[in-house]
Amino acid sequence: MANIKSAKKRILVIERKSAENRAVKSALKTQLKKFDEAVASGAENLTCVYNDTVSAVDKAAAKGIIHGNKANHVKAKLAKKLAK
Repeated sequence: MANIKSAKKRILVIERKSAENRAVKSALKTQLKKFDEAVASGAENLTCVYNDTVSAVDKAAAKGIIHGNKANHVKAKLAKKLAK
């Protein structure tokens, strides 16, 4: 356990940020699953779900939750699934 006041503060800030990061990453994974389910079921509103998923990926990349190159990789994979 930290003894210095500033180190104790950093621990609290890191816990709070980690919780926010986990929430964003979890929401991203959920959105990716929704897209996969929509593709598998052949839903009519597939482009709307695709746009929401790409938006979630971009937001996660902007916040630094995932790397920018990974975001581009995921979006390319989503586009391929959409094209099929």
